[in-house]
Amino acid sequence: MRVTADTNIYISALNFGGPPAEILRLAAEGDIRLSISSEIIGEVIETLRRKFLWPDGRIEDLRRTLGEIAELVVPTVRIDLVDDDPDDNRILECAHAARADFIVTGDKDLLRIGTYDSTPILTVAEFLRRRSAE
Repeated sequence: MRVTADTNIYISALNFGGPPAEILRLAAEGDIRLSISSEIIGEVIETLRRKFLWPDGRIEDLRRTLGEIAELVVPTVRIDLVDDDPDDNRILECAHAARADFIVTGDKDLLRIGTYDSTPILTVAEFLRRRSAE
């Protein structure tokens, strides 16, 4: 099962744990294939540095961990579907490149879209419910 997680999932998982951390745990255990792009990594790192004051050493540990648990994809299609927050388009581009089965997010703009390119856009709770039902 291929999953693209939005930046807010990483930020929540890394700083607060809870259900978003379950996505990273599933990826670390090989139960899902988590896809990520360099744009998503950059936004995660920038947010952790600026808003959460993560030191460089911790950032480098995270970069290594992401390299181990996530598949780096290189989007080749530029998407401009979300006008209000262009960074949301980077999530859609990653999901498209990875041929993701699901996009997991807490972002209202993306959740409003509902589905992109036949890929459901779900909250963490919705994704975990669907996964456990399979």
